Amino acid sequence: MSATPTRDRIPESSSAPRPMRRPEWIRVTPLSGETFTRLQALMRKKALNTVCEEAFCPNMGECWNSGTATFLMLGDVCTRSCRFCDVKHGMPAALDWEEPERVAQAVRAMQLQHAVITSVNRDERKDGGAPIFAMVIRRIRELQPGCSVEVLIPDFKGSLEALKIVMNARPEILNHNVETVPSLFKTVQPQDHLEWSEATLRNAKKLNPDVLTKSGIMVGLGESTAEIYEIMQKLADWGVDILTIGQYLQPSRQHLPMSRYYTPEEFAELKDYGLSLGFKWVESAPLVRSSYHAVDQVRALSTVHRQLYQSD
Repeated sequence: MSATPTRDRIPESSSAPRPMRRPEWIRVTPLSGETFTRLQALMRKKALNTVCEEAFCPNMGECWNSGTATFLMLGDVCTRSCRFCDVKHGMPAALDWEEPERVAQAVRAMQLQHAVITSVNRDERKDGGAPIFAMVIRRIRELQPGCSVEVLIPDFKGSLEALKIVMNARPEILNHNVETVPSLFKTVQPQDHLEWSEATLRNAKKLNPDVLTKSGIMVGLGESTAEIYEIMQKLADWGVDILTIGQYLQPSRQHLPMSRYYTPEEFAELKDYGLSLGFKWVESAPLVRSSYHAVDQVRALSTVHRQLYQSD
């Protein structure tokens, strides 16, 4: 692999289909506003990365203007090259052990009620960067008591030891996205293995049943409805508590093409099916992403949060 960070690209073709026109239900809030500008300046001042920016999240304007953000740790260069993702990939720099302190300071400055921490993959490390997750969870609790913490982690190649490091810090939510259905798994994320995702989610629930587990999928990559039901059933069988389902939006013509837009009615049907499988919470809508309504999920469901902060 080249040491120079790159963006994943699909070979150009003169016959490549043009992007589909977005339907009226795909509405993205413009990136503007006083709060958005202030938070962007704060991120730059503290040398922080957000997945909101790196992944071009369609909810970034809405979330930042309401004073929330998802922090991207372990640098901004990923060791994997998933074909849906716009995060740079290549050989990353050494871990920055001061990063957890800067993130926690930003959480306090923003007065967040709920912080979401995610990261790039760091496959060059045996622990996958797990200690950084544990450090930031503990430091946020010290600097911003009452703020719940959700970690959206890589699969750590299925490593139980790496997962234990994160789980010992007791996040309110342990999130790991499978992203897509089994038949498309290697096309969408070539270096990933569904078995690693299964091990991560199953083991998290075994290590601490009080920690909510969460996973998410994108639709619109060419999957069938039957395949969506299949992966939903698998996630339920693995003990996942919270499920998110959102529309895949192609970042550029160099990324995986989108097969179609799902309607709001189809998302509602998927939500109903998910609830019938026993998930405690299902978010299913076109612009749903991993951290959507996460603070509501914690306040309604989290035993860990009650144990930490509920008064006697």
